[in-house]
Amino acid sequence: MKIDSHQHFWNPARGDYGWMMSEGAKPLRKLIMPKDMVPHLKACGIDRTVLVQAAPTVVETEYMLGIADSTDFIAKVVGWVDFENRDDLKQLERLAKHPKLAGVRPMIQDLPDAEWMHRKDVQWAFDALIDLDLTFDALGYPIHLDPFQRLFDKRPKMRTVIDHCMKPVIREARFDDWAKRMAQIARTTPVFCKLSGLATEAKPGWQQDTLKPYARHVVESFGADRVMWGSDWPVLDLNGTYKSWHDAAQAYVGSDKAVSDAIFGGTAAKFYRIK
Repeated sequence: MKIDSHQHFWNPARGDYGWMMSEGAKPLRKLIMPKDMVPHLKACGIDRTVLVQAAPTVVETEYMLGIADSTDFIAKVVGWVDFENRDDLKQLERLAKHPKLAGVRPMIQDLPDAEWMHRKDVQWAFDALIDLDLTFDALGYPIHLDPFQRLFDKRPKMRTVIDHCMKPVIREARFDDWAKRMAQIARTTPVFCKLSGLATEAKPGWQQDTLKPYARHVVESFGADRVMWGSDWPVLDLNGTYKSWHDAAQAYVGSDKAVSDAIFGGTAAKFYRIK
């Protein structure tokens, strides 16, 4: 079973995708639904996907779960609740009963405070994820690596995966500091990492060699049993194609079947409990 561990669907007319109003995101302001993804899945032999939130609203999570209910290839959904509103514990408990809800993802990369995850008023949510046995997708930039390290150290029982390799600044060829901190997280915590999002962080016209050092570092640091491939489609369309990124990732992973089977399916199935 091959799994794309990170993709999106959306309807901009719903009005809660604030990030989509930036000029750079203009090409993405269109209805994206399962039928649009099917050709990509068939071309790359992908069987199942994990649908991830793209708006900071509970209603978008419900919208995604509705899509998942009617779409066989969507195995799990990563939603959203308001960590700054303790009353949303009731929402989380309700959503957790849905068989396709895997966990949640606060949009930390868009928040002005890099230490947000250490605020006292949001700790209830991390506690609840552990208590409800839900997953946490860690979304951020390299400036969040140290704060996330401390969060992961404090909460080793939380089922956590880093999204998009924590978005290294590939367009400026920044590597060493990001690589050091990612290796430390891999060495000292049980956290997983998604091999996704790298193409978006590169300059237009990237080649496989452009992304290779970053991809290889993630695979070598975390190991195949904690790395899962994701497309980040359709955001990927801003600077690449589904097949070009899939083929590049296959080249980075190499020919070892056990390693490839893990990164392109087994690890995501284990982490998100996809049967």
